[in-house]
Amino acid sequence: AAFPNCWSTSELQHLWEAANYPAFSGARIGSFFQERPVLKNPFLEDALLRGYLRRHLPQEVSIARVANEVDRWGRECELTPPQLIHFDPWGNRVDHIVTSPAWKRMKDLSAQEGLVAIGYERPFGEWSRVYQMSKLYIFSPSSGLFTCPLAMTDGAAKVLQSIGVSWPVDEAYSRLTTRRPEWFWTSGQWMTERQGGSDVASGTETVAVPQSDGSYKLHGFKWFTSATDADMTLTLARVQDRTGATTPGSRGLSLFYAEVSRDEGGRLRGIEVQRLKDKLGTRQMPTAELLLDGLPLSDEGRGVASIANMLTITRIHNSISAAAAMRRVVQLARDYASRRTAFGKLLKDHPLHMQTLARMEVQTRGAFLLVMDVCRLLGREESGMATQFDRYLLRLLTPVVKLYTGKQAVAVVSEGLESFGGQGYIEDTGLPGLLRDAQVLSIWEGTTNVLSLDVLRCVARSSGMVLHAFFTHAKVRSASSVSSLGPAVTAVDRALSELETFVQVAAKREASYLELAARDLAYSLACIYTGALLIDHACWKGASQSDAYAALRWCEQDLCPVVSKQARGCYDPSAPPLDSALVCDRPTQG
Repeated sequence: AAFPNCWSTSELQHLWEAANYPAFSGARIGSFFQERPVLKNPFLEDALLRGYLRRHLPQEVSIARVANEVDRWGRECELTPPQLIHFDPWGNRVDHIVTSPAWKRMKDLSAQEGLVAIGYERPFGEWSRVYQMSKLYIFSPSSGLFTCPLAMTDGAAKVLQSIGVSWPVDEAYSRLTTRRPEWFWTSGQWMTERQGGSDVASGTETVAVPQSDGSYKLHGFKWFTSATDADMTLTLARVQDRTGATTPGSRGLSLFYAEVSRDEGGRLRGIEVQRLKDKLGTRQMPTAELLLDGLPLSDEGRGVASIANMLTITRIHNSISAAAAMRRVVQLARDYASRRTAFGKLLKDHPLHMQTLARMEVQTRGAFLLVMDVCRLLGREESGMATQFDRYLLRLLTPVVKLYTGKQAVAVVSEGLESFGGQGYIEDTGLPGLLRDAQVLSIWEGTTNVLSLDVLRCVARSSGMVLHAFFTHAKVRSASSVSSLGPAVTAVDRALSELETFVQVAAKREASYLELAARDLAYSLACIYTGALLIDHACWKGASQSDAYAALRWCEQDLCPVVSKQARGCYDPSAPPLDSALVCDRPTQG
């Protein structure tokens, strides 16, 4: 029989049970519903972050606002991705990229909170970058990927500052570093072309054509432009001479500043948006293919050496996002473990489950300390307090931290999704997006192999001084008289000794030997230095028992995989042809 609509749910429940209907009859779906994981205040819940800031910043800081307000905005950005409108109702080409209202609120909040400005205001002197990146660390997982345009905005501001803030870029610099939402600009980064990737020296075909008034116009095709809705951009092109010729290679490249504007009819000046990219992740952010057909420039370009400053900033931002993604999935998994019951008890009461979460926590802590130490070094350089060793270490660790944390993030976030069982695979929980977005972190701004070779370049260009700085700093950081940390100290000391021996041996071999070892060398640098940082943090007066335990657990792993692989002959001359034969193995005919 049907029940009257006027009866309450509780009355219906009572009548249904009194009638002895089976639990799943008709519209009934059972009484159990799993509690969802709850995101508590990420700042208040992060013991390592709060301890690190108490240790290093000169005063107590709170970054709760960026923790509390943005999570639902980020979800809105995920559910309402950008759309490209090519034409208006009357057939005019307009190329409008429509983003969600939440994306615009992210921009306003970013300005108000100084998420770029702090790096240039320097309210905490040499620790200002640590403060800025700590706020971004909390903001990033909830931001709907707005941290990507912020990374490029910070990088652009750094470039403009390094070349001198004067006309025509003085207004742009002011806009990039302001706290006033109505004045704030974001910057794009238009480097990648069809030949693509990190090899911009051979892959850039865009040309800058000089005009009679001394200005330039850009003509070319940009295959991958991040944050295409930005107000300005930095982009690469080759300057044509009067005959239309260009200089090949990196010597012929220039870095140009361009503003994105529209004419009176609403058309983009010198730009056509061909299409938005359909990406695995980072769907919240508009990424497009652009045809540059006379994009006006008011100033001549700068040498590609200017890009180095930008890459330092964007790679650090990338690493912050990686550490933040790990922290977010660990926080959610930890909360879920107190809500989900399986096999008669809560997940948090299953030792194997908690061991798995503990391993994720150790990786997350290591990533955080490694990134923050690079931020510290950047802050020292920008405030004029860096020693030569500090500068060497910053140059070495920037590619190392980016490549290593990018790999960590994918592994930890994937493991984190598994801790939710099937719900970790369901899109409307919001959890799969964490993994899809994490995958870009090992790709953008240099893949793992590209950055590993960059490590070799900075070793060669410094005549090995970057490694000397590394060994010196790591030995100081890992020194400890705390007896409980003895096994960790011993492990780091042994790994340092093994690595020094490897470097001495590799220096006498063919260049191809070290190139083959580049990836494992970079991993070894990351593992050893992170172990030293964990030991150092476990020794300060405010350290907890968990800080010491994390250091011990980190140092149980193989801290110097390059030596382990060397012992197995992985870099011998016989290895490359065998690798190629294995990859290219085909069934025999007949």
